[in-house]
Amino acid sequence: MTDSGAELPWLVIRQDDNGNRYRVGRYATRGEAQEIADKLEVPGEEQLYWVERAGRSARPGR
Repeated sequence: MTDSGAELPWLVIRQDDNGNRYRVGRYATRGEAQEIADKLEVPGEEQLYWVERAGRSARPGR
C-alpha cells in the first residue's frame, strides 16, 4: 500500500453508542468492505457500521 492509500480506497467505519467513530479497516473494493460491515452489524445493538470511500466523510442515513 502506498502512503496515499490509493490501493485500498474503501473504509469500514464503526460508530459507537456515544457517537465516537473508528476506522475498522481498509479494503480494495466496496463489495469487500460492505461484506465486512454486514458481518459486524448486530441487530438490536447501538453500534453502526458503514462503508465510505477514503477522503470522504459521510454519516449513514439512519
